[in-house]
Amino acid sequence: MRLLLIEDDDRLAGPITEGLARYGFTVDRARTGAAGLAGAADQPDLVLLDLGLPDMDGLDVCRRLRARSAIPIIMITARGEEADRIVGLELGADDYVAKPFGVRELVARIRAVTRRTAGHLALADAPAPAGTSGAGPQRLGSLEIDRRTREVRLDRGEVALSPREFDLLAHLAQDPGAVHSRQQIMDTVWDPHFFGPTKTLDAHVAALRRKLGDPAWITTARGVGFRLTVPAGQPDDTPEAAR
Repeated sequence: MRLLLIEDDDRLAGPITEGLARYGFTVDRARTGAAGLAGAADQPDLVLLDLGLPDMDGLDVCRRLRARSAIPIIMITARGEEADRIVGLELGADDYVAKPFGVRELVARIRAVTRRTAGHLALADAPAPAGTSGAGPQRLGSLEIDRRTREVRLDRGEVALSPREFDLLAHLAQDPGAVHSRQQIMDTVWDPHFFGPTKTLDAHVAALRRKLGDPAWITTARGVGFRLTVPAGQPDDTPEAAR
């Protein structure tokens, strides 16, 4: 497995590279955000991204990477505040590791993200939601979800989603209008043994709402979970509306 480490601090990059090599990982290193963006064009399997880079903020690097690729991203940073973690996740990071951390923890997180990324393909091959033919994209109002190509369009324009954001949207869209419990979503879109910030789901829901341009697409059932609905004023193509 080939990783891209975007980290300017030699004191941290050296031990990470050596430690990961002992676990069988090949690590390419970039010292700046610009070099990291260029290196990501070679399609590594996963990116380890420091936020404190000399030429640009790592959050900007994450945003640019996610705009053009679904490559898994793990942020590694000294910024341990919950607000920083949520911003990173909203921008499309798949996990967030606060310094200091051990190589064994980092390896465990890499493997967990890799398992979840592989699970994305299984979700794409899941049975088509009720009311769709299974031969093409699912349409809900002006929203179009294509599980085969993992593409989302809104008002005919493409919406750039991270792998986790796509899986969350596709999961909610399997039964639009129904309330999906928080635990059910975490077990399906993440996995039953997921560990990470407790507000991970909320961060991804917030990111989806922002990218869909209208928070009414995903409504909250207080104390239970979330549902996908077609905002008022749009044609509703859900099976419930057709009855």
